[in-house]
Amino acid sequence: MRPTGEGGTETQAKELCLRLLTDRARSRAELSERLAKKGYSADISERVLDRLSEVGLVNDADFAQQWVQSRHTYSGKGKRALAMELRRKGIGQEHASEALAQIDSEDERERATELVAKKLRTLSVDDRDRAVRRLVSMLARRGFSQGMAFEVVKEQLEHLGENTGGMFDDG
Repeated sequence: MRPTGEGGTETQAKELCLRLLTDRARSRAELSERLAKKGYSADISERVLDRLSEVGLVNDADFAQQWVQSRHTYSGKGKRALAMELRRKGIGQEHASEALAQIDSEDERERATELVAKKLRTLSVDDRDRAVRRLVSMLARRGFSQGMAFEVVKEQLEHLGENTGGMFDDG
């Protein structure tokens, strides 16, 4: 039984963290926030998180690297969106910058091109302006720059037009 006003023992706090870490990697800030919500004292939280860091179970630099790689590859997120996500996860600027550096502009452009090509398979492009707006908006929501989004969408629509007899040519 927990004493009133406290979240529990150090062992209970460690067990909570380990359960959370079995779902997915988490940042130190995320774990700290969860411990606080459960009522654990700052002192207990610090000791548990320090110990988990010592043994390598909590590492913000590794977390940021994995998060960026996974979210870029599988969720199609651009650098801006990833930077915001890392901030929300409590990752410091230094670790975030290092993690985001693994995505160069060519990687980002390639991923944007894949997303647009995939969307074009199901999107009606009878109205070219409407299609451009929808595709650019989709990329913007995923954190890609507007300039790159317009370039990629234009290239993909031109490519689609070439493959369909030029029906999307301006002119």
